[in-house]
Amino acid sequence: MRLPGDAVSRLRLIRTDSIGPVTYRQLIARFGDAETALKSLPDLARRGNRSLALHPQSEARAELETAATLGAHLLFLGTPDYPALLSGTETAPPVLYARGDLALLDRPAVAIVGARNASAAGTRFARQLALDLAEADYVVVSGLARGIDAAAHAAALERGTIAVVAGGVDVPYPPDHADLMARIAEQGLVIAEQPPGIEPQARHFPRRNRIIAGLSAGTIVVEGAPKSGSLITARIAADLGREVMAVPGSPLDPRAQGCNLLIREGATLIQTAADVLEALSTLSGQPALRFNAAEPLPLPDYGPALTPDPAARAALLSPTPAAADDLIRLTKLPPAQVASVLLDLELEGALTRHAGARVALG
Repeated sequence: MRLPGDAVSRLRLIRTDSIGPVTYRQLIARFGDAETALKSLPDLARRGNRSLALHPQSEARAELETAATLGAHLLFLGTPDYPALLSGTETAPPVLYARGDLALLDRPAVAIVGARNASAAGTRFARQLALDLAEADYVVVSGLARGIDAAAHAAALERGTIAVVAGGVDVPYPPDHADLMARIAEQGLVIAEQPPGIEPQARHFPRRNRIIAGLSAGTIVVEGAPKSGSLITARIAADLGREVMAVPGSPLDPRAQGCNLLIREGATLIQTAADVLEALSTLSGQPALRFNAAEPLPLPDYGPALTPDPAARAALLSPTPAAADDLIRLTKLPPAQVASVLLDLELEGALTRHAGARVALG
């Protein structure tokens, strides 16, 4: 796989402090390419009387060399190799590392997640479910954690599984899953958002969960507590408009409380792989999203950047997060122009982005 000609510039932009997935996408949309965006960033930051240190070119080149040494592919947002379903999400990572069979990204995928301290019955169910779905030509996606994740990966390994890890693509976590991770890299696919060598930290796991949900047509929770990472993944899938499924359990088992809660909230109850296939199928009986052919989220045409008085631009903002859609409605300006103003404020250090496409004065 060949890297895009501007891979170094893209990586520098991605690694520059304060440039997150949403900001990256907006910068590319506004300036057309990563190199032009990099040249414009210092001036945008000076407007807000702040300094912005661009990621060094030498470090970006070194990161690319490390990836080549590992045999890892870099998948940049907006290129043909980037996962189509994931690219259609607002917070899609600007770059992914991948080790293994990239062809798995072209097949329909379903996520199986659950408790790390899974019961014997839950582990057995996850293993059988993953095997049945793999035999139905679905790629099984999970997070390489202990318990349900590991059982799902192991069962689907020979037919197709994708492990999304919270740290670097070369860092097994938990450490005792090093052998499983190596087997997945050889027979399946390992994906990471973090650069090689990065040990996973607590903040990385919710980011990993959004990738799991974004890659998959649906997410199945086998066991999980109400505040577990599995429930976070399920709620992200619901926000993306993907199918959310859960396996019911005894109300006496804390590990079943999250699944039972999801079902009460409208998740599809799952007892067999046939239930999953039915939930993911269209009215014609054909699998939904069969060819992973979701359209990437379109990049807006910003046109000329708005440069009114900073006080006027921020008049509708406060320290309390507000939805960007509300700002569009109240200002009666085109969405692209509002996005442009918000981008300027963010780069000037005057705006903070929150979950759910909300923004506030920062």
